[in-house]
Amino acid sequence: MQMKTGVEQSVYAILILNMLPDKAVLPGEAISQQLGASPTYFQKLLRKLVSADLITSVPGVKGGFKLRKKPEDIRVYDIYLAIEGQQSLYSSSGVMHGMLDIEEENSCCLLTNLMEEAESSWKSVLKRETVASLYEEINENYQPKVQLLQEWVKEKMVL
Repeated sequence: MQMKTGVEQSVYAILILNMLPDKAVLPGEAISQQLGASPTYFQKLLRKLVSADLITSVPGVKGGFKLRKKPEDIRVYDIYLAIEGQQSLYSSSGVMHGMLDIEEENSCCLLTNLMEEAESSWKSVLKRETVASLYEEINENYQPKVQLLQEWVKEKMVL
């Protein structure tokens, strides 16, 4: 399994938006530049985050993006779902049935239960972490760099 960079970029974009004061917004172009993301691809990510009600889009010259929910209410899993969708990570292609010449439609692939259990564990970890918990961790471990990023946010934000 290889997660797309869109999930990573979206998590960090939301962490940046978490630094905004209440009535401020941050232009999408500024965020994409800060993250080194393709502006056109990043706009698609922002639209997905807006559609998932994780962030709000404010139109106009003084427009931009801001969090829609409190950081403690946004789980990393919510961001993953917004970008990747609900599909399961594993889908049997019927190799076992062909290998063993099994014709029963109701029989399960040997790997299906194992993969479902693994996916369930993975999801529970992503559901446990919130934007607030990630921000706390990044703030504790990289304080001087976080301060520089906060200064950048103040410089780029629109009130």
